Amino acid sequence: MRLLSTTTPVVVLLPLLSLTTAYTPLPDSLFSSITPPLPTDFDILPSQPLSLLSPLLIPRVPGTPGQIRAQEHFIKFFTKNLPEWEISWQNSTGTTPVTGDKQVPFQNIILRREPPWTKKRGPGQASLLTLVAHYDSKIEPKGFIGATDSAGPCAVLMYTAREIEKELVKMWGAQDGGKVEEGEEGKGKRGEDVGVQILLLDGEEAFDRWTDTDSLSLAQHWEANPYPAMSKFKNPMRQISLFVLLDLLGSASPRVPSYFQSTHWAYQRMASIEGRMRQMGILKTSPKEPFLPDGGKNSTQFESQGFVGDDHVPFMARGAPVLHLIPTPFPRVWHTMEDDGEHLDIETLRDWAMLVTGFVLEWMDVGKGKS
Repeated sequence: MRLLSTTTPVVVLLPLLSLTTAYTPLPDSLFSSITPPLPTDFDILPSQPLSLLSPLLIPRVPGTPGQIRAQEHFIKFFTKNLPEWEISWQNSTGTTPVTGDKQVPFQNIILRREPPWTKKRGPGQASLLTLVAHYDSKIEPKGFIGATDSAGPCAVLMYTAREIEKELVKMWGAQDGGKVEEGEEGKGKRGEDVGVQILLLDGEEAFDRWTDTDSLSLAQHWEANPYPAMSKFKNPMRQISLFVLLDLLGSASPRVPSYFQSTHWAYQRMASIEGRMRQMGILKTSPKEPFLPDGGKNSTQFESQGFVGDDHVPFMARGAPVLHLIPTPFPRVWHTMEDDGEHLDIETLRDWAMLVTGFVLEWMDVGKGKS
């Protein structure tokens, strides 16, 4: 990613009025039902086989054995624990400033959970809340791990997927022999078919210096590959209802501002969830200010400003609404050898896992009809 630039123009997106008008807060009972991360989930010891995090605390440079080990960790986790999630890959190759003419492989992993009946209708039928983190690491300095950048965020998304699946199964009904009863009980909060996908992106970290073409491959591929004519959405890009990017998370006392006016309402929803979770004692950290301090900011208070160049740029340029969860200022360990497991604040990472899970459950309207 690139540091915040006040000279970088912000892409203005259309207000998401249709999304905000029917947003229903999650009942306290469902916040309380979220299972806190297990002690093993964010264990940093490589000897802990059940950890979501420790297998990722290795160098993960594209095209290296370390990255293959990270990929195997993701696939094993979803195959074993979340068999209803569809796993797919988007592969490409490219040259880099430090590898000359050698083609380096880049492999994006897409993990998708749609209402079962929409899959029966064919592709492109459900809008998708899209949760994103990159899983590659920098080539320099040699041996760089990138715990906040972004092994920790990847582990947070694995936990989130495992936790929300319990509610999605209840909400979408029992499956018997592949037959699913379709009905209004499966509709999302806006009377739509709503699903969720996780993107584990490759090629975010610059081999030399970051440019706006980094992380371009998947967005470009999705835009160029339309769905059949009878699909509800034109292509996979249009299915993205909100692009939530997690990056540089895992240091204590993060300060994540609201970067985009067009998605400030979604930021406010997550800030509200943080406040409620803190009041309920669900979050364990006690920072001087909230992780999301701009919750009280009015949407009319936004001025022309820049943003942090990151994985979202190619998607935002193609119309995806973006909620960027990256702290400003960056963590002290950013792009240094200290960005390792020993310098993570595990309670902060745990709280991000709870907070993101609560946000997804509220977005998916799992509290419909509950109090």
